Amino acid sequence: MTRLHHRLDGPDGAPVLVLGPSLGTTMDLWEPQLAALTAGRRVLRYDLPGHGGSGLLHGTVGDIAAAVTGLLDTLGLDKVAYGGVSLGGAVGTTLAIEHPDRITSLVLCCTSARFGDPAAWHDRAAKVRAGGLEPLADTFLGRWFTPAYAGTGSARTMLARVDAEGYAACCEALAAFDVRDRLGDVRAPTLIVAGAEDVATPLDHAETLAEGIPGAKLVVVPGAAHLANLERPEPVTYAMLRHLEGTP
Repeated sequence: MTRLHHRLDGPDGAPVLVLGPSLGTTMDLWEPQLAALTAGRRVLRYDLPGHGGSGLLHGTVGDIAAAVTGLLDTLGLDKVAYGGVSLGGAVGTTLAIEHPDRITSLVLCCTSARFGDPAAWHDRAAKVRAGGLEPLADTFLGRWFTPAYAGTGSARTMLARVDAEGYAACCEALAAFDVRDRLGDVRAPTLIVAGAEDVATPLDHAETLAEGIPGAKLVVVPGAAHLANLERPEPVTYAMLRHLEGTP
């Protein structure tokens, strides 16, 4: 089983919230939300395979979700709330489908039930294997944030902690991911957060999730692109707190 680097913050004995990051970032992506979320919750953050301190994994999004359930088992955690951005969100959707008894609440931020043309992901994986991540860093940052956002330094720092092969393997996992016909199996109360200017997972991706998941609520954050929780932390944190406080 792939070892996932992780960190627990917040009071012992409090309800647990698991947070998954996006492709190309680390658990630090959730720093803007951490203080508010740990006020009443035990927050478990993890790094995706090949990102930060986590080991490599060549497999599917389902395999990454299995690694997360393995981490939960190791920590003795049965039922948890889950929030994730992009690939981290896809992991959450998979957990809610495959392990509905373990996910009490779900927050899906700037994510999708299918991340576009698989060929584009295989092409990106090939480029990263050939030349590494640094030559593509500016392109990634341009997709992650709106042109007006000036705080891209933290994202660049996270990207520097990502293994090129780990990134490529996650691209291949995204290429194979498609749960559009299984969204109706999600039973956890679900909040979907979309960046109004997200070009990586545009608004219609969020609408597909909202229409397919029973009872899901959609919040669109103006002035935000793909990493909405980093670019516009206040409205994202507020929406998450309201959702989590309204579910068991």
